[in-house]
Amino acid sequence: MSRTVAITGIGVMAPSGVGRKAFWDLLISGRTATRTITSFDPARFRSRMAAEVDFTAEQSTLTPRELRRLDRAAQLAVLSTRECLEDSGLDLDTLDPGRIGVSVGTAVGGTTSLEREYLVLSDSGRLWEVDGSYLSPHLYDAFVPSSFAAEIATMTGAEGPAAVVSTGCTSGIDAVGHARDLIVEGTVDVMIAGGTDAPVSPIAVACFDAIKATSPRNDDPEHASRPFDRTRDGFVIAEGAAMLVLEELEHARARGAHVYAVIDGHASRCNAFHMTGLKPDGREMADAITSALDEARLAPEAVDYVNAHGSGTKQNDRHETAAFKLALGEHAYRTPVSSIKSMVGHSLGAIGSIEIAACALAIEFGAVPPTANLHEADPECDLDYVPLEARPRDLGTVLTVGSGFGGFQSALVLSREPRGGRGVRV
Repeated sequence: MSRTVAITGIGVMAPSGVGRKAFWDLLISGRTATRTITSFDPARFRSRMAAEVDFTAEQSTLTPRELRRLDRAAQLAVLSTRECLEDSGLDLDTLDPGRIGVSVGTAVGGTTSLEREYLVLSDSGRLWEVDGSYLSPHLYDAFVPSSFAAEIATMTGAEGPAAVVSTGCTSGIDAVGHARDLIVEGTVDVMIAGGTDAPVSPIAVACFDAIKATSPRNDDPEHASRPFDRTRDGFVIAEGAAMLVLEELEHARARGAHVYAVIDGHASRCNAFHMTGLKPDGREMADAITSALDEARLAPEAVDYVNAHGSGTKQNDRHETAAFKLALGEHAYRTPVSSIKSMVGHSLGAIGSIEIAACALAIEFGAVPPTANLHEADPECDLDYVPLEARPRDLGTVLTVGSGFGGFQSALVLSREPRGGRGVRV
């Protein structure tokens, strides 16, 4: 018997604010959350902008111990998990814990804590010989990204498979794809899945400065992220997390759960070409899209909206445009495509799951988020990129894609749950 996977809970910590409602409100308004970095002094860097998540200890439900113990990326994941579980209405205590699993995506793990502790240990780099007694006793959790999955599993009592997926900037989409596969194969009935990253730190900013991947448009940070625009000049780094409750569809129906969307297909490819470079023909991404659609048993013409990776670098946006044309054929010209990174920046391993959340909400509310800051069309990017304003549209099937350093290319297909009748809950 085939098993269908439903999204029944969404939790988001994004630069738009705390929670999925603030997130969707930002997207549908076309506003941007990119700004000059506030978490440290960025004056010495080439790119001094980021999209940061605004939350305080008082706003969060984290205890002082959790705030001290958990890396910021783990904090974002925990808060997103709490929201998605509440949203789902799932009572985990009534379920077999061995049938509940966890899948978390991250690109850079506990970077924030690692850098902070190095600065303490070395007296801001002054000391070569250091005294380990100054280290935090919680540093191991930051050093080993698997702690993220362990944290969520411990928090929820999940005793099924628990894994961290780290495939660069496709980590968030691949973690959800992995979770979906575990439900389809019958290993579990419920997965808590998503991605988290908090890379707004001096070391991460310096790394992207070195390869000139981020935008230097520091005099206008609100409009610096401009995917598919002729004047685009790099992405804006961000932090964030999104966690989802995934359930086998009949399991969800049996308890009367609200279903945002079902996940019909997922595929991933690697270009085996270059750590940061992309082939202009987009073949590997096109292959991932075709494979995901084949798994979903859908023709390209079924796609009503494409959520692009849309990082705002010259080569990525050309690469994606070519991939969409290759995979969707003439239908690519009739399909709206947009990039929410224009509004919430690029949160590396988290963004894939944040974009899945956006796609599920787009299906829920019948609207395509816009590509903000798209004022000057690039002749090489000649598809319908939904500039500036959201567009009402009944969405039956949505395609979301990701592209990551290392050559990773991933695609995931979501559809409206077939029983009909969508709620309006956010």
